[in-house]
Amino acid sequence: MRRRVTGWLGPRPALQLVIVAGVLAVVFLLGANIATTMARIGVTPGFDFLERAANFEIGEGMIAFRAGDSYARAIVVGLLNTAKLSLLGCCLATILGVSLGMMRLSGNLMLSGLVRWYVEIVRNTPLLLQLFFWIALAHTLPPPRHAITLLGAVFLTNRGVYVPGIVISDLSVGAMLLAAAVVGGWIWLVRRGWRQKRPGLQAPLLASVLSILAVGAVLAVSGTKIGIEVPAISGFNIRGGFGLTPEFAALLVGLTVKFSAIIAEIVRAGILSVRREQWDAARALGLHRGKVIRLVVLPQALRVITPLTTSNYLDLVKDSSLAVAIGYPDLMNIVNTTANTTGQAFEALLIVVLLYLALNLGVSALMNLYNSRVALRGERPA
Repeated sequence: MRRRVTGWLGPRPALQLVIVAGVLAVVFLLGANIATTMARIGVTPGFDFLERAANFEIGEGMIAFRAGDSYARAIVVGLLNTAKLSLLGCCLATILGVSLGMMRLSGNLMLSGLVRWYVEIVRNTPLLLQLFFWIALAHTLPPPRHAITLLGAVFLTNRGVYVPGIVISDLSVGAMLLAAAVVGGWIWLVRRGWRQKRPGLQAPLLASVLSILAVGAVLAVSGTKIGIEVPAISGFNIRGGFGLTPEFAALLVGLTVKFSAIIAEIVRAGILSVRREQWDAARALGLHRGKVIRLVVLPQALRVITPLTTSNYLDLVKDSSLAVAIGYPDLMNIVNTTANTTGQAFEALLIVVLLYLALNLGVSALMNLYNSRVALRGERPA
């Protein structure tokens, strides 16, 4: 029994127990002090305020909200806004960062030098300063009637950015379930190891094409209509398509630019970590540079890139809280407003800590799952 306790607590269990007891005592004293202070100023601790009606509006959200709805619903709106921003930011930063990392390693000295300056400037300036720059730039854009048009489908205005959007109508629950079943079947096929029976990208590509065709057939038979709506100038505004508010667009661009520079350096370091012999062996087999990178270098570099990129994603999620500085209604902004209007600052702080912790743990779990799959490729280290 003693050996088991020693193995669990270490060689000095008494000292560790004293330290833990001291930490718990400090936490208890802080909690008692907070409770006494709240009682003195007349604030009743608890989370009953979440059911009360909020007296503020939220300008942007994925679900409807208006003044009079509960504080709990307001916090859900902020959580969804943060999750949407984080997901788009991670995807766009990854695409841009990988592209920049590959450009950084190109043989074109001019292109490589431009990317190097981009990375150095972006990495060495504060994100908050960059957000102020992007929101100021967004507000200096022309009004909708004189919008800057890109390819006749993208409009840049001081009221936001308008891009083509996908319109889905007459979508039934049955069609959604069938489409979800098809996507689940695709995931099951890939996870069954079809990739190993047919080397390369042929099997997953074929499965993806068949899944897309099957989903399209299901939606067509069910009468679902899918189309692309292009925005157009109508009077003093722009109608149709998908609109991004100036605050959301500035925040998304700022996060994408900032973290793409970091991912570019991660990708560059990961590729350079692959030994030169691997490049030479791949070239000896007659593979051109594109296939060398895709089939030989990247699978090995991912074991270096993935853990660092995971940390980068976590930083992006946390830094999205800077949205409060430019007025975007993210989780931090709405919880801060809730704390100011209800006086329940401690409870609001606890809620925002737990929600950000849940978001980051979710991202970390997904990336760790992917990292475990990447780490299984090749030989395990001795």
